[in-house]
Amino acid sequence: MRAAIRHRSSDMSAALRGASLPPLLKRLYANRGVSSPHELELTLKGLIPPTALKGVQEAAEILADAIEGEARVVIVGDFDADGATSSALAVSVLQQMGLEEVSYLVPNRFEFGYGLSPEIVALAAEREPDLIVTVDNGIASYAGVATAQGLGISVVVTDHHLPGEDLPPADAIVNPNQFGCRFPSKALAGVGVMFYVLTVLRAELKQRGWFEETGREVPNLADTLDLVALGTVADVVPLDKNNRILVAAGVARMRSGRARPGIEALLEVAGRDAASITATDLGFVLGPRLNAAGRLEDMSIGIECLLAKSSVEARPLAQKLHDLNRERRDIEASMQTEAMAQLEGIELGVSDLPFGLCLYDSKFHQGVVGILASRLRERYHRPTIVFADAGDDTLKGSGRSIEGLHLRDVLDRIATSYSGLVSKFGGHAMAAGLTIAAEDLVLFTQAFDKVVTQALDNEAPESTLMTDGELEATEMTLEVAQVLTNAGPWGQHFPVPVFDGVFRVRSQRIVGEKHLKLVLEAHAMVFDAIAFNVDVDQWPDESVLSIGAVYKLDINDYRGERRLQLLIDSLWPET
Repeated sequence: MRAAIRHRSSDMSAALRGASLPPLLKRLYANRGVSSPHELELTLKGLIPPTALKGVQEAAEILADAIEGEARVVIVGDFDADGATSSALAVSVLQQMGLEEVSYLVPNRFEFGYGLSPEIVALAAEREPDLIVTVDNGIASYAGVATAQGLGISVVVTDHHLPGEDLPPADAIVNPNQFGCRFPSKALAGVGVMFYVLTVLRAELKQRGWFEETGREVPNLADTLDLVALGTVADVVPLDKNNRILVAAGVARMRSGRARPGIEALLEVAGRDAASITATDLGFVLGPRLNAAGRLEDMSIGIECLLAKSSVEARPLAQKLHDLNRERRDIEASMQTEAMAQLEGIELGVSDLPFGLCLYDSKFHQGVVGILASRLRERYHRPTIVFADAGDDTLKGSGRSIEGLHLRDVLDRIATSYSGLVSKFGGHAMAAGLTIAAEDLVLFTQAFDKVVTQALDNEAPESTLMTDGELEATEMTLEVAQVLTNAGPWGQHFPVPVFDGVFRVRSQRIVGEKHLKLVLEAHAMVFDAIAFNVDVDQWPDESVLSIGAVYKLDINDYRGERRLQLLIDSLWPET
């Protein structure tokens, strides 16, 4: 299905127009809401100070007391890349500050599910902790926090997810999205929240004279920004200026060879050169390898890799993560084949598709249904929920939405209108999860399509690709590609520049089983191009002499030779 093309367009401020930047960059920045060159100054001095972050001083004082009192602390994380980086950050820095008895615990997603549940508290209690600190979770864990406190265990919640009506009764809560928090950036990832907590903790310990009294070196928290950058990008939070500062600093550390051994090892197994790493690589190369552990096995593999003190320790763990990611891709490919087969009967055209897609197969893997839902959403431009068998005659679903449809609100409406149909749900506008009884799958499928149809006013959603327009011949150069790479970091809500155009096809062939390698011509110039994971039943097609394409300017560094390459996101025959 060919998507419509829309060009980003915004009025350029006088300040940006007068800046000493290439015209193309001015246009790109204006399209992303930048109005002043000051917004492009990404030094650490520009970070928002922690003073307005509600609860951060209280959390710092509790942690400082724990360090001084030689308390036993358990960090409870989440089973994704943000949770892994948050856990590694908390454990490593608290150890540097002098906390001897600190360990981490991450719920197995298949046994315990998400967050600080009473069951996880019981597991943590076996270690006899004085304090539990949540990272990247906890804001919805009322029962878990109450259980911990009933056992005499203090709890500090650090999180970034949206809270419910009732906050957990924790000793301190740090979350920029909690009611009454005046911290200007609501986009911090879990790892960003923990970074701020540790910043204030360091100041608190300095004020108490802890480092002088013990002779401990004051930790340089800039050394942790590789973790902060990785978790921030991998969690796909909006890259506002504050997050862009954190990510830019972390990427700079990696490029200069100052990343921790675990991140260096992950880059090595992925075949990536740290000197040319970008923020995009954090999301598409490193993040999936960490996430694979949480999806298929145990996220402790990822955390141990990030905590490794040497490359000798890190390499086998990074290789394990690499292998798990390959297994995850194989599972995903198999699930996608099954899903396509289910859709064959209705894949006649956009008008024949339900407004809301629901799919289930007994062979679907719980850890991968979210990725599959995302793939199907991208392909069909429909809100999509994919279910997997969760045992006990229940199904767990993971959903992905489209712009303009709030998925959690849809699930809330279903739960209200169909009493007892949804036993548990949560999430936000673009992604959500739920649990239903297996016997209710057909009824839920019908209800989901009906409520989505109502929410969309019975108008089928149109697939649209947003681009930054067409490029002039003078802009399609290796030099411009390098300028764009350096002009980041690009990411969520500050998207990587993409362009569209029409090209004559000089040659086309499949490489690596399902990647389309092309030689294209435009503006009397010839370009190498590649489109990954194409439909091999459709491509190559020698009858196609011209294509329309949405693409990025990329640099192909092969054996030391750097050449411009067009990285094609979408292509279609042009008549």
